[in-house]
Amino acid sequence: MKKKTRTAASRRAKRRKAGATSGKPAAQPSSSSRRSAASADAKAEIRRLKSELKQALSRIEELKASANTDFLLEIPNRRGFERLLNRAISYIQRYRAGGALIVVDVDRLKPINDTFGHAAGDQVLKAIVATLSRQIRSSDVIGRLGGDEFALLLWNLTETDAHAKAASLEQAIDGLSFVFDGKTVTTGASAGVALLGPHSDAGRSLEEADCAMYVRKAQRRHEA
Repeated sequence: MKKKTRTAASRRAKRRKAGATSGKPAAQPSSSSRRSAASADAKAEIRRLKSELKQALSRIEELKASANTDFLLEIPNRRGFERLLNRAISYIQRYRAGGALIVVDVDRLKPINDTFGHAAGDQVLKAIVATLSRQIRSSDVIGRLGGDEFALLLWNLTETDAHAKAASLEQAIDGLSFVFDGKTVTTGASAGVALLGPHSDAGRSLEEADCAMYVRKAQRRHEA
């Protein structure tokens, strides 16, 4: 009896095993299919990385530009202007070209800020930059050295032309007027010149133009 029971149990176990293995096994992907899928994944990853790299490089350029630009006036700040001036002097030295550096200091900006607020002062600065831009060529450069002081890099000017240009810049800014809180206010400017040549140095040229500007400012006070 026990033998029959073991035999029946053995048959049932065999039938279960046979049933479990009767279905066909799932087809395994071939090696070429696996390589194709891996290649597609790699290409997708490369595209993603290239996109991220492009975005990162674009952001780096934006940060570089912002580091060299005055955010209010959208012209080179002191750092940006000095970089451009150094490049210009390198060009002048290499090709025996010439130019002029003019430093312009705005008069009476602080009283405007103190009396009418910095928004009024910002309006004055924007008007001055627009006025300076109309007085120069597209190849010339305006930069803000800081506060109420600007610098202009002008190409191919003789000494006579440079001083004449400085005088015309003063005159143009002197002619500006503004109305704040019902009151009309005016400003002015003093300009100093330094010529640029093959032996120029950016730092010394800025100092020279700055000193000339302060001499001119003293002259204007005496004339007033």
